[in-house]
Amino acid sequence: MSFTQLCNNIFNKAINDYHVTDNVDTPINNPYDRDSIENRLYLKCWIDTVQWHYEDIIRDPHIEPIDALQLKRRIDRSNQDRTDLVEQIDSYFRQKYCDVTPLPEARLNTESPAWAIDRLSILALKIYHMKEQAERTDASEEHKQRCAQKLAVLLEQQVDLSTAIDQLLDDIEAGKIYMKVYRQMKMYNDPATNPVLYGKK
Repeated sequence: MSFTQLCNNIFNKAINDYHVTDNVDTPINNPYDRDSIENRLYLKCWIDTVQWHYEDIIRDPHIEPIDALQLKRRIDRSNQDRTDLVEQIDSYFRQKYCDVTPLPEARLNTESPAWAIDRLSILALKIYHMKEQAERTDASEEHKQRCAQKLAVLLEQQVDLSTAIDQLLDDIEAGKIYMKVYRQMKMYNDPATNPVLYGKK
């Protein structure tokens, strides 16, 4: 099994597990060992799935302003958790390939493996929800057909992105590409770098 096959299987499990209750307040029940990469992948997709539904809820034109503000705070925390998970997954790859000596002609990739895997997790969510739309019994045939066409594109994209990630990992292992990981350093979450926050002291 390739690494992205593992990812896609775990992502699908996390998405399906969430939709048993389809409630953003459902506690996570991660079935994988705490120190395993499978655990981190499941948690990553669970966070993405919950945030997907946060984003749906906050677009309700009738949402009360105080509820919207509280939800925005939850989205902010979720975004930070998501970033932290990506960095943890990249740390896994850095450790896995720490003994690889890059070839003299080794290249640097435009993104780290974990940020590509982040996109793969989001893509699994798009596929789940587009399939849901394509199969709606209360929607018009035109709507379902349009969504079915989009679903076909998303499935093709999933194959292509999975292939590209597996090739990237193969190239890192072979020393053809070397990893550099830059921490996100999000300034707006840091009381020391957000002027609105440190100005209040």
